[in-house]
Amino acid sequence: MNWREKLLGRLGPGMLSGVTTRDWARLLRGGFSIDPSCLPRALSITLQSLKNSMMAPVERRQFESRVTNVVLQAPIFILGHWRAGTTHLHQLIAQDSRLAFPNLYQVSFPHTFLSTEERDSPGIARFLPKHRPMDNMEWNLGSPGEDEIALCGITLKSPYMATIFPRQADRFANYLTFRNAHPDEIAKWRAALLLFLKKLQWRYGRPLVLKSPPHTARIGLLLKMFPKAKFVHIHRDPYVVFQSNRNLVRKLINLQTLQRPPTDGLDDGIIACWQEMYNAFFEDLPLIPSGQFHEIAFERLERDPIGEIRAMYEALDLPEFGVVEPVLRKYADSLTGYKKNKYPELPPALRKRIGTAWKRCFEEWGYAVVAEVTQTW
Repeated sequence: MNWREKLLGRLGPGMLSGVTTRDWARLLRGGFSIDPSCLPRALSITLQSLKNSMMAPVERRQFESRVTNVVLQAPIFILGHWRAGTTHLHQLIAQDSRLAFPNLYQVSFPHTFLSTEERDSPGIARFLPKHRPMDNMEWNLGSPGEDEIALCGITLKSPYMATIFPRQADRFANYLTFRNAHPDEIAKWRAALLLFLKKLQWRYGRPLVLKSPPHTARIGLLLKMFPKAKFVHIHRDPYVVFQSNRNLVRKLINLQTLQRPPTDGLDDGIIACWQEMYNAFFEDLPLIPSGQFHEIAFERLERDPIGEIRAMYEALDLPEFGVVEPVLRKYADSLTGYKKNKYPELPPALRKRIGTAWKRCFEEWGYAVVAEVTQTW
């Protein structure tokens, strides 16, 4: 672990880097406790929130009139469970300069990125590790980012809040699907997403490609907002995804948490979250109009990225693929030699439990329930 990773783990504000002081204070008054060992991170969040609160009104005054009347082009939503290959797919599509995406800086500072990114990103970049904490993918402030991180900072209504307050995770249980959320909460979340996307649309003037795994469970909600949106879902061997999510959760909690997490229940949480996500996914899938949905298997994408992305462009009627193919080939070639994380075999009893709990996904996507797991990416 280098000094950047140590600094991020100790002082990084994490997904609350974009929170305002008012929202941060409201959260703390709501009964969320902070462990003494996490006070350095809490201080970092507090200091950053003061800066956000100072700059957010400046950004509103400067850009509100220009952003308000922006007409959004139909977004493209990348769906899929965490560690199913959504980031890899996002990176591939992001090679097309005719499309746009929110980057890591923008999702981290959603209130202020229009007015601060050019000035502040070089300084922040000096402290950012060169690779993502959970794998070996290169990472910088210009990398495609999850809009869920922006929504977490703006609304505090996100399942990602459970990594910050893991002992009170049940208080964020409604925010994966929003099916049981209060109408006022849904309205606030919708308004935050709409404003964030309008700011991005104004900045880039191109269709947006958005990737956030929680959106997999929100198809109906997203279609009400964006009836012409297009969706591409990526799936992967569920056993592999389970293994990789164990590592992801542990890494994220260490980088985000303000509380010591419970010592047990990790496997139960991963299994239950998957079930909730894909119950909602399969329920809403028929709502998507013809020609607005495409599905990709990670294993095929890994073997033939050019062919799979070409097929996606054709299925979703995206711009002419030949224009981006040379750039895409160059990027795909640059990934040669990428080293995947390795994990021990899952015990047979746990494999059986996963196969039973996630049976529909195994059957829908053609994966064998007896599969063995040796590697993840």
